[in-house]
Amino acid sequence: MESAKQEIRRVLRAQAGDRQALDELLQLVQEPLYRYIVSLVGTHALAEDILQEVFILIYRKLRWLREPELFRPWTYRIATREAFRHLKRERKWSDQTIDDSVLEEMPAPSREVFELELVEQLPQLVERVSPASRAVIVLHYLHEMPLGEVADVLGVALGTVKSRLAYGLDCLRKQLKPDN
Repeated sequence: MESAKQEIRRVLRAQAGDRQALDELLQLVQEPLYRYIVSLVGTHALAEDILQEVFILIYRKLRWLREPELFRPWTYRIATREAFRHLKRERKWSDQTIDDSVLEEMPAPSREVFELELVEQLPQLVERVSPASRAVIVLHYLHEMPLGEVADVLGVALGTVKSRLAYGLDCLRKQLKPDN
């Protein structure tokens, strides 16, 4: 509870022009935002670029944040929008297509091997989920946000978050079925 009050004080100080408070805020959110962005875009280099853009946007728009207690969800919303913007831009210019028939022709690993390797395969499996569902899965399960807060971060209705979570989990289940 004390850390939440300190974060609110830092936000207010940063809004008043205190650069040290802004630096402290950015340090607090840097690692979780970076992990979140990497989970959305899949590459560290692109995630670093997006994080820099997110920090610039935070710096420019912090004075307009009316509810300092919503600083973290607000930063995640900015990160989500920037990551999706980059993914959309990449998709427009990318000529690569993913051929799922190659995946279907691969023999399924034995159950024992599959269970041992599941944790290692999980990041690649999550990458195959749509970006919208991936964002919900990552925020809810990896960053342990309640679904209501995920809805606030993504700027969508709670029902939309629930349906994206259901679609994402269904996609993961389908990938995990050995006789698919």
